[in-house]
Amino acid sequence: MHNALDRLWAPWRMAYIKSAKENDEECIFCAKPKQNKDEENLILKRGRKAFIIMNRFPYNNGHVMVSPYRHVASVVDLDDEEGLEVMKLVSLSIRALSEALNPDAFNIGINLGRVAGAGIADHVHIHVVPRWQGDTNFMTVIANTKVMPELLEETYRKLLNAIMKLG
Repeated sequence: MHNALDRLWAPWRMAYIKSAKENDEECIFCAKPKQNKDEENLILKRGRKAFIIMNRFPYNNGHVMVSPYRHVASVVDLDDEEGLEVMKLVSLSIRALSEALNPDAFNIGINLGRVAGAGIADHVHIHVVPRWQGDTNFMTVIANTKVMPELLEETYRKLLNAIMKLG
């Protein structure tokens, strides 16, 4: 039995930890679109009722989220226009990720409520996560550590170009 504590130094995570404490009043899905700093905030596409934003702390390279602007906790709270636009942006996300990153498959999901895994439980959002054959390697299996093969900014540029091309 291995009792030693393993450490993986990830100093870039401190920005996330500090921002979580600083932004207790307003969720990222409300705050980021108001700032009009789309590249800095990783916003890829703005619709009338919803938008696409990259996950700053992704599960996988290219992990994006689609969210309505309106602060609602569940898909059942969306009006018809919001629901339609959210799903259109999920579809656009899949097409753009396919164009830019050529994944083999996708995980698409909604975590409704903290117990279901929602990190931001009060503002509904849909995760679109590209997957590749063999994207689980020894680091994930043995060390429980995900290796990200590309910088967020580089992926952002690729996805933004694909979205602009696709509409």
